[in-house]
Amino acid sequence: MRILRRSLCAWSLALCAPLMAQADGITPQDIAGLNYIGSAQMSPDGTKIAYTVAYPRNPYEEPAEYAAKFKDGTALTELRVYDIAGESSKVYLSRETSFGGIGWTHDGSALTFTAKRGDDKHRCLYRLPIDGGEAQRMLAHETDIGGYSLSPDGSHVAFIARPEEDKAKEKLEKKGFKAEIFEEGLRHNQLWVGKIAEGMNKHRKLEVEGHVLAVAWSPAGDCLAVRRSPQPLIDDQYMASEMILVNPEDGAVKQKFETQGKLGGGYWSPDGKHLAMLGVVDIHDPAEGRILVASVDQAKPTALLVDYEGHVQSIGWQGNDTLMFIGHEGCESTLAEIKIDGSNMKRLFAADKPILGSMDLSKDGQHAAFVADAPTHYRELFVMKHGDAAPRRLTNTNPWLAERDMGKQDIVRYTARDGLEIEGILIRPVNEDPGKRYPLIVGVHGGPEAHESNGWLTAYSRPGQMAAAKGYAVFYPNYRGSTGRGVAFSMLSQGRYGQEEFDDVVDGVRHLVSIGLVDEKRVGITGGSYGGYASAWGATKLTDVYAASVMFVGISEQISKFGTTDIPNEMHLVHARCWPWEKWDMYRDASPVTYVERARTPILIMHGKEDTRVHPSQSMTLYRYLKTYGKVPVRLVLYPGEGHGNRKAAARLDYCLRMLRWFDHYLQEGDHRSDDPPPMDVEYNLPEKKKDDAKNEDAADEK
Repeated sequence: MRILRRSLCAWSLALCAPLMAQADGITPQDIAGLNYIGSAQMSPDGTKIAYTVAYPRNPYEEPAEYAAKFKDGTALTELRVYDIAGESSKVYLSRETSFGGIGWTHDGSALTFTAKRGDDKHRCLYRLPIDGGEAQRMLAHETDIGGYSLSPDGSHVAFIARPEEDKAKEKLEKKGFKAEIFEEGLRHNQLWVGKIAEGMNKHRKLEVEGHVLAVAWSPAGDCLAVRRSPQPLIDDQYMASEMILVNPEDGAVKQKFETQGKLGGGYWSPDGKHLAMLGVVDIHDPAEGRILVASVDQAKPTALLVDYEGHVQSIGWQGNDTLMFIGHEGCESTLAEIKIDGSNMKRLFAADKPILGSMDLSKDGQHAAFVADAPTHYRELFVMKHGDAAPRRLTNTNPWLAERDMGKQDIVRYTARDGLEIEGILIRPVNEDPGKRYPLIVGVHGGPEAHESNGWLTAYSRPGQMAAAKGYAVFYPNYRGSTGRGVAFSMLSQGRYGQEEFDDVVDGVRHLVSIGLVDEKRVGITGGSYGGYASAWGATKLTDVYAASVMFVGISEQISKFGTTDIPNEMHLVHARCWPWEKWDMYRDASPVTYVERARTPILIMHGKEDTRVHPSQSMTLYRYLKTYGKVPVRLVLYPGEGHGNRKAAARLDYCLRMLRWFDHYLQEGDHRSDDPPPMDVEYNLPEKKKDDAKNEDAADEK
């Protein structure tokens, strides 16, 4: 009964926390309604920026005009254009419209986008005049139009589309014959060229082998840069894609570039003589963070910045011989330029500015649009012209953030047990009391080929400032295997699952304990994907370190993970560096379930039921082992319709509330390791609807 009363007390405090401790800090309700800039495209002349604003479907705030659409689902998107000289923004497509593929016509007179509008049977290509007027359909096809590229003279468009469904197969399915042949009979993306004036007529399919991923028309109009993979499988797209140049008339391959491993997009130089790509040093390089440049008559690209101790995030041409790029260096970012022969690299501003995520340049390369974030704000629109000292912020999509108290955020550096320097980001508790020790939540990033930057670090699955508002310190380590510090550092964990990489995380915890900030008995760990693997590892192999764990779409058993994932070749080439049948013991020893008998850390396990990257059986396996062994609290939550991460509003909010409640229950004052878990159900505290609103909603449902 004493344990029961204490559990109920903790549950009551958790419910009250948003009304008490978090009154002036970031709450889950705030995060549920966090708007953000999705993408930005600079106009050819550098005077305007087309950008998208994403509006999550927030259960706590339902604008009447969007009530039916705000029930659940992914974010709604609005297309805006920012006039730089006039410092004004105008809506061109409202959030009631579903659209994608935003671009500019070459003369900058109109925006282009894909959408299914009016009586369209499939997604078509549209043109929207920038000076006003209705959107005009440019091109329709018998299936949805995907990626596209306009010819330099604007008369044709190269586009990607899948073939039509097999009518005979559709008839059989209606009769109940629905057997699925795994990874066979896949529909490849095909490449087409259409004359804009001809609408549905006389589109030419170019006979390009494989699955087409992207296309870009050359400035001279005589060539198409095409990225393709052998099959539509994710593993092929990751590890076996290649860039080719084809004739837009007949699809004949004019050049095949010799690359290996991961590959990003292709970018034409203004004169069309060179193609720049984001690629890798070799097939074992875990992330496409190096610049590759090739002339159109050169099969083997030249790799720039091979020894760069950073990660190239985005590239663009400033002239025919100069590239601009965003470089993520450690926990910071910078904008730099470099000649295509690899000479004269120059950083254009100091690294202590906002974290630049993406970049788009004007035709002359003198103006740049960025999407960037910072410790105090999420993704916003920035602009910079040649000669400026730093990017200038243009938007403020969440002005209410200025009214919230936030914990101080800093870069932390410490020495791992083997002498390697490790970096991470520390968010201190809001209204920190110097000398007091606080509970800590460690957020471990996925990948592991990813990294944390000193920007915005709060989301539905990332406790960040939400936890800081509740009196936690939050730590995001860039353990060995992370990107941002060069290829060699990103490969240090390969073939060594669960070894030094997760020791780096523990060493970060010990560092924060040693400086007097953290209570070593109240440390929690969380993360998704590879971070979920770290969370399972922390609850089993490293159970003495962590008092609570929240595992999201994580790995618990490496042998079966290999057999159920959609990225087996990537897993082999850039993670394990061996096949399971070559080192069964290594795979077994790297599996958290191997250490179930050690586990004393209460763990909350959450997973999307449709996840193909890390199959939900990984979470089910760990749950069943721990539940059957019976020595530690464990709970498994599955999200129907979600994959490798939650996309819909309700599932995100549910995850966020459960994660924070689990940590509150086990990391607040006192030792709660023996307690029962918090109640199964979550109190969402949704606003009550008025009768008229409910009737209107019901009517919308029926309609």
